[in-house]
Amino acid sequence: MFGNDRGQIRRYYIETWQRHCRGEPLDALGLQIADVIAVHPEYHALFSPDTDVLERDYGPDDGMGNPFLHLGMHLAIREQVATDRPQGLAEVHRRLCLRLNDIHEAEHGLMECLGTALWEAQRSGRAPDETAYLECAQRLARST
Repeated sequence: MFGNDRGQIRRYYIETWQRHCRGEPLDALGLQIADVIAVHPEYHALFSPDTDVLERDYGPDDGMGNPFLHLGMHLAIREQVATDRPQGLAEVHRRLCLRLNDIHEAEHGLMECLGTALWEAQRSGRAPDETAYLECAQRLARST
């Protein structure tokens, strides 16, 4: 939809949140984005019209994670659960939600596993290992 245009993606998030706050209708993706932003009040001020987030770089040492990466990971987890990819993830997510009694925290747990899988893939120059990702998620669901 946006390719790799960071500014375009960020503008879409900001415009979507602003439309949500004004009560304007949103498309399917906009509804998902607004829902994820809504459960992150710590980010709400970042999505105001006078913010500098369009050009800001978020590094590991700046004391704040990248809100766009964080929100995007939530969206990725939701898509993976909805499509059950990797196969079995939807069931792991269901079990994790039951154990934690909190869908948002379950997503955060799965995001740790997804982040590890993506980091390993980038480091090795290979596609993400879905088996390792699912095994991490399964361990998380058992240990929580």
